[in-house]
Amino acid sequence: MKIQMVDLKGQYEKIKTEVDAGIQDCINNTAFINGPAVKEFQQDFEKYLNVKHVIPCANGTDALQIAMMALGLKEGDEIICPAFTYVATAEVMGLLGLIPIMVDVNEDTFDIQLEDLEKYLTPNTKAIVPVHLYGQGADMERILAFAEKHSLFVIEDNAQAIGSNYTFSDGTVKKTGTVGHIGCTSFFPSKNLGCYGDGGALMTNDDEIALKIRMIANHGQEKKYHHKILGCNSRLDTIQAAVLKVKLAHLDEYSAARNKMADYYDEHLAGISEISVPKRSENSTHVFHQYTLKVKNGKRDGLQKYLAEKNIPSMVYYPLPLYRQEAFQQYVHEGFSLPITEQLCSEVISLPVHTEFDQEVLDYIISEIKNYFNS
Repeated sequence: MKIQMVDLKGQYEKIKTEVDAGIQDCINNTAFINGPAVKEFQQDFEKYLNVKHVIPCANGTDALQIAMMALGLKEGDEIICPAFTYVATAEVMGLLGLIPIMVDVNEDTFDIQLEDLEKYLTPNTKAIVPVHLYGQGADMERILAFAEKHSLFVIEDNAQAIGSNYTFSDGTVKKTGTVGHIGCTSFFPSKNLGCYGDGGALMTNDDEIALKIRMIANHGQEKKYHHKILGCNSRLDTIQAAVLKVKLAHLDEYSAARNKMADYYDEHLAGISEISVPKRSENSTHVFHQYTLKVKNGKRDGLQKYLAEKNIPSMVYYPLPLYRQEAFQQYVHEGFSLPITEQLCSEVISLPVHTEFDQEVLDYIISEIKNYFNS
């Protein structure tokens, strides 16, 4: 029994005809850069997200960097972000001379700790980067209220939650990534909406910001060979856009399949006292980019080793807080620590969850987890 964290081949087999036709069309018309599929995907994605502007780019890390450049953030400005996240969120800040201010996260939903926003706010704070970790939205209503009060920009890191719906207290529903000033996402192959290489995009409802993003991503030019600002070269190539156009039409179907798996995990693992199944937020749907357990009593590493022996893959997202990474030591004082982040780094483990599982595999994973805790 071969089990994978993500079965991209199985997913491809189901959409092979559409994907192959889209790729072949790109080859036939030889429009490999900014070909028709890029514009078509952009328009489809704008419609799906109900957002005015989608600007495709080369990858999710570029999307974050371009967002910060487009907002005019300057060297020495401080940006609040969670310490429990992937490195790219804060990495781009350092590259631009910005200062990442790492804060703790919610123990149950893994999103940015709202109480820490006030605690770490300074006159140099210019923006907040909430991360919609594992597939559901952060508490955007309260984050936006705090940002508005203190005149801060909000950049959503939506790489793991494309397709998730966030509901405000007045009943308004928006897709994550379209709530703040700019949303950023990645189309890395393992993402819920992934291409067959690298890719990313930025989303905004602000016309001026959208214009600036487009210029920055295209060498700072609004008109060919007329460069108004310093930019970079960050494009989604046409073949990747053709793949994404096909897969976007299946995204809600993929999310439903992931939720079905997550529900089954929940039902059959909830009775194990030494683990906590993922908490579903009241104001956000979950698209389960990851299905992440918390394992108590120091048993996480033992569980992962046991599962590996049974040929069951698992991943730890993330084993180290950002502030313990060597690359970020200049931004924290000696002994800096955040209690919930430290706890989560020692407890979390993500199980296989994707769109192509069969019942036999799922039952086998659950059975072996139960065997570990009953032994």
